[in-house]
Amino acid sequence: MRRVVGWFLAAAVLAGCSERAETSAGAEAGTSSELAAVEAEAAAEAAPLPPLPDLFDCLRKSGGVIVAAHRGGPGPGYPENALETLKQRFSEGVRVFELDVATSRDGVMFLHHDDRFGRTADGDGYVSDTDWADIAKIRLKDNEGDLTRFHAPKLTDVLLWAKQNGAVVQLDRKETSGLRNIIEAVKAAGAEGHAVMISYSDEEAEAIAKLAPAMMMTASVRGSRDIESLESRGVDRTRIIGWTGTREPDPPAFERLMNEGVEPAFGTLGRKGERLDDRYWSDGDGSEYQRLVDDGVVLISTDEPLRVAEYLEADEAGWAACAAR
Repeated sequence: MRRVVGWFLAAAVLAGCSERAETSAGAEAGTSSELAAVEAEAAAEAAPLPPLPDLFDCLRKSGGVIVAAHRGGPGPGYPENALETLKQRFSEGVRVFELDVATSRDGVMFLHHDDRFGRTADGDGYVSDTDWADIAKIRLKDNEGDLTRFHAPKLTDVLLWAKQNGAVVQLDRKETSGLRNIIEAVKAAGAEGHAVMISYSDEEAEAIAKLAPAMMMTASVRGSRDIESLESRGVDRTRIIGWTGTREPDPPAFERLMNEGVEPAFGTLGRKGERLDDRYWSDGDGSEYQRLVDDGVVLISTDEPLRVAEYLEADEAGWAACAAR
């Protein structure tokens, strides 16, 4: 987690900015100036990422791991799928973010998970029935239901931010969005080296490979047979991150994937009270996450990214060895 000492200072500045922005219009203007300075510092310090296949290969071979923040890593005062949340978590050391891509009625792609507004946004109605001009006015809620001053960001703005700052985004297509449109947006932003597509079937993986042969993707694979099936559909195995689910770890599958040159991924995220994140931390000990790393998992998707990254050393060492080269 403590990859760059400067990020702690940045986090403090951001926290101060957030507090002052609530007090007055003048303070809000000052916040914007300070936040811009922090972002400029982050962009200056962020080293260009190597090609993602090389990054993940290096992590697999060196025993490193990436901790991915589910829905951007929401927390008190920071809603899910908000650009401000990504910036805050990035300042705290998170580098990979799983995000949801929805599309407005008039064709604007933006970050949002649910079919309707209400749970995470101070609005009503279906996403597919709402124009972007109206969506842009809706304020987001954090996980406690508290209203924030933040708004849903356009996908393009998030992609440009990731590219400029050296972050990686995993893009989860919602029903209102199409793979082609998302991939075209990634290409238009020049962010192919910062984006991983999420697939839920062999057919989706094949479609991604046809639209963007060089793009990294997560795909459900547990061994050579699954990998070969995808290869028969035109998917390059060097572009596959092997998703193995969220229920129970499968160390034999992790080993099989490693032997095939594919990086295993596992999720401890899910419904609060039922997810592995809650079970693993119930005794205050995160040793289960270290066991995942020891068993070969290269990407852990979690609802507790800061806590997991703080516990592990392999994320800091892996990023330093494989990303900042």
